[in-house]
Amino acid sequence: MSEAFAHEDVVVRRGRRSGLPLIVAVHSRALGPAVGGCRLRRYADWREGLADALRLSEAMTYKAAVAGLDFGGGKSVIALDRDTELTPRLRRAALEDLGELIASFAGSYRTGPDVGTGPDDMVVLRRFSPYAYCAPEEHGGTGDSGGPTAVGVLAALHAGARHVFGTASCAGRTVVVSGFGSVGGRVAAALAAEGAHVVVSDVDASRRQAALAKGYGWAEPAQALSAPADILVPAAVGGVLSEESVLTVGARLVVGPANNQLTEEGVADTLARRGVVWIPDYVAGGGGIVYALGRESQGEDHETARRRVAGIGDTVSGILDLSRSAGITPLRAARRIAEDRLAAAAPRTRAA
Repeated sequence: MSEAFAHEDVVVRRGRRSGLPLIVAVHSRALGPAVGGCRLRRYADWREGLADALRLSEAMTYKAAVAGLDFGGGKSVIALDRDTELTPRLRRAALEDLGELIASFAGSYRTGPDVGTGPDDMVVLRRFSPYAYCAPEEHGGTGDSGGPTAVGVLAALHAGARHVFGTASCAGRTVVVSGFGSVGGRVAAALAAEGAHVVVSDVDASRRQAALAKGYGWAEPAQALSAPADILVPAAVGGVLSEESVLTVGARLVVGPANNQLTEEGVADTLARRGVVWIPDYVAGGGGIVYALGRESQGEDHETARRRVAGIGDTVSGILDLSRSAGITPLRAARRIAEDRLAAAAPRTRAA
């Protein structure tokens, strides 16, 4: 992303109940209210949490724009230090503090679950603002976003496979899924049912037995990137694709939902020079937000919202077509599409 400071709003506050650092970063409202999940995570220093919020809120701007959503990008962070014990009481106090802060944005920043938070936490936030998405269905939300996110990843993966291999089918192909959690597990199951040879990896070694029981192969986390494969699906933490690590990538197609997979934008060029097609993470991982906004903000039924998620495949095809015709990386192609939308919206925003 660009290095110039371009955020519209950044608020850093000490929670009056919890005493914890709270951060809300709004990168852009050019297309509409900013959306972005609430991250509750440990950091060596709260400034790392601020950097996370700035980076992720900008990525959300591009995720919404390239997906054709009329929303901007934001992010909220509750920053824990290494030594703080997150008791249930402290967790609730921190969420109440954040709920107050989100309410002060009067709908111009809206949130949902992210790393460290889930649907039940959205119930607490909803006491202060209605703009907390993906609460459990019994509380009027759409619940766990893992399912729609996986649908979007699969749509992106099949579009990428058609571009790289000439067919969308993954039958007979080897796919490494790095991160055997909610989304990674769903993607692995769908690909295995399709006839792919699935190999999974996870830093939680206790998941190995469950993977083997399902008939999957297993790769240790240190070997996941370099494992022989046709397709690599990063579905865990970000920052895994660096100038050094991508030199060992064994797959021809890399597509997955992990946020901020590249340590720097130049890594996309290195991948391209090696003949590896990388689908930008903010495109492949957009299914959860597309579904939640369709259902909870635009009043769509399940099937309509799910079709919109499946449309991520068409978005990826357009990105890859532009990449090929213009001789640019998929990352630059996605950014061009998003920035065209943002530029077209800017005059309307100024007029308003």
